[in-house]
Amino acid sequence: MKKIYLVALLAIGSFSTLSAQTTPEKAPEKTTELNEVAIIKTKKVIEQKADRTIFDFAGQASLNTGSVLEGIKKLPGLIASDIAGMMYQGKQLDVFMDGRPLNISTTELNAFLEGMPANAIEKIEIITQPGAEFPATSGGAILNIITNKNAKNYLSATYTNSTSFTSYDDVRWRMNNSLLLSAKNKYFGWQLNVGQNYRESAIWTSLEKEENGMTSLLSRTDADRIGRNNFIKSALTFDIGKDRLLLNYDLTQNNNDSYTLGNGPGFTTNDASVSTGLRQDAVVTYQKKFENTAKKLEFKFNYNNNTNDFELSPIGNSASTLDNSSNQNLYNFKFDYSQPIKFSDEGKLSFGSLYEELLFDAASKGVTNLDYKRRTAASYIELQSKFDKVNFILGGRAEDYNITGTTATAELTTFKQFRFFPNASAQYNFNNSIYFNMNYNKKITLPSTSALNPNNTNYQNPNIDYSGNPNLQPTIFDNYEVKLSAYDYAFVSYNISSAKNQVINRVTLNNDLVVNSNENIPEIKIHNFSVGMPIPYMLFTKGLAETMKMNVNPDTMNFLYVYAGYQYHQIPNVDTNGFWMFNFMSQIVLPKQIKFVANYNYIIPKGNYFYFIAVKPFRNALDLSFSKKFMKDQLTLSIYADDILNSNENAFNSYETPLLISNKMDTRKFGFSLNYKIPTKNKLAKENPNLLNKDKKEDSGILNQ
Repeated sequence: MKKIYLVALLAIGSFSTLSAQTTPEKAPEKTTELNEVAIIKTKKVIEQKADRTIFDFAGQASLNTGSVLEGIKKLPGLIASDIAGMMYQGKQLDVFMDGRPLNISTTELNAFLEGMPANAIEKIEIITQPGAEFPATSGGAILNIITNKNAKNYLSATYTNSTSFTSYDDVRWRMNNSLLLSAKNKYFGWQLNVGQNYRESAIWTSLEKEENGMTSLLSRTDADRIGRNNFIKSALTFDIGKDRLLLNYDLTQNNNDSYTLGNGPGFTTNDASVSTGLRQDAVVTYQKKFENTAKKLEFKFNYNNNTNDFELSPIGNSASTLDNSSNQNLYNFKFDYSQPIKFSDEGKLSFGSLYEELLFDAASKGVTNLDYKRRTAASYIELQSKFDKVNFILGGRAEDYNITGTTATAELTTFKQFRFFPNASAQYNFNNSIYFNMNYNKKITLPSTSALNPNNTNYQNPNIDYSGNPNLQPTIFDNYEVKLSAYDYAFVSYNISSAKNQVINRVTLNNDLVVNSNENIPEIKIHNFSVGMPIPYMLFTKGLAETMKMNVNPDTMNFLYVYAGYQYHQIPNVDTNGFWMFNFMSQIVLPKQIKFVANYNYIIPKGNYFYFIAVKPFRNALDLSFSKKFMKDQLTLSIYADDILNSNENAFNSYETPLLISNKMDTRKFGFSLNYKIPTKNKLAKENPNLLNKDKKEDSGILNQ
């Protein structure tokens, strides 16, 4: 047994040389050549850290050739679905972009991510253990989408394109383009990222009732959809003495059409829907600098506006069946301060405060039927220290909530509470590459405005109805986790997320009317066991001794990354089954430095996901990609095929109903993508993080964090 354990660790150790990493916390990602100014970065496909998992999107053709949602669905351990929400290793995800909450969820969130091209993404961070500095409303975990790259001392430009088509029953095209420009001079730095996404897609859905051995159709729909999305992300930074001022403005606009044929007992429909949205986000950040660079003080103000309109009409009839709209305004001000302190071997003290107001109103055919107001005031303090081989984090966050509102007929149930949210973490470092973590945190999730919205913003027919629930209450989480990690790549973890008043999507049957809504369930515990390990192929061809002598990088190594996870949803008085998730990602470098990546995801059926029971695999897809760099690495060309076996199809039973819900999308897709970095005269110019606002827990800076 000891020999097997040693061989496994040595195999992982050989893989760890990809990054030349020496410690799990302060990993030198750069090596400098003596006679040049060039700095060479080595990125990792998957990187494990004490509080997060980081996935490289920019350098992975298997992830960045479609939409953000398509790329996210390929991540090992992550589940994303319109019907079941988004979860990572058993934890509900709060989705951030560039360090700020999106404040949308469920179908609205998936539509937003589907409309954003993945080639605009630098990397994805999944923060599995958010500390006190993060909002307590982050729930179980945070998915942080980082869209921006470093700025340089010269004008740089990068153009990306992805073009593909699906061919399930007809040819449907998808195309996205983006252009990233950035530069810095002695007065200021700037960055501009513009792009568009056009996609044609289809979805076939059936709802059936199974009773007494008989199956009857309630609804069958055939929908053709066209999505159009445009975005602008901009940034300016000014040096004011030693201090820094950052200005960010983002704009995202979408215009989506859908044409749906429906039929069921006694009805046939032919409907058209139009969904439009505009999201604007502005941030002002002031960073106070000190002689001690480990000491930080930052003030940030954020304003966000999000408007959406949805209209559903029978084709040939000017009278609309649905005409719903919503408008959301969010104001957020916070400050954060941190400084090193002499506590045992080393330490850091951080504290800060936040004040936030959210105003949301929804209307149906011009009549306002929800007026929702939320105010949050918060403060936190967190201490980090190290003693010998043990690292400690101890923190607490106090938040005060005042939630009020009215519907067209009554006042909402108010939520006025003051709550304290502790967090604690301990890490034992066996050596510089292997460490063991124990974590606990208490969190809360406030219902998203999309879940509260009483108006239907989805397709409906006489047998299908969607609606929100304005009286949803917040969910309180207690999260526990133990994790053993080795060389930043391999890990074994077990976590429990215990929630009270969990918000879930519920599908019920009222006579023959299928009702989709949201509700609180009093209590749920989600158990999750996960294991991930890289296996270099040279281990089998050259043996262990030769493998240990190799010192290569991710672009030249052949390996298989294996992930397996088991998840069990424990609901009182409900007989539930767990389910296994598997992900296999293989990279092989072919002749001419052509990189071949195969990614296979499979989730075993028959398991419970809240109140849904999977009849077919929740995900079953094989994706292939070939990529090669040309013109001294300035041009990267990729050819890809997603869901090549056309096997991805969902089917669920809904608990305590005779319903069978099935859907199939045209997920089999073929296409190509290219990334072209416009050459510059000064190729050896050093990267300058002047546009960057460094995250306190991440080595690489990002824009508008």
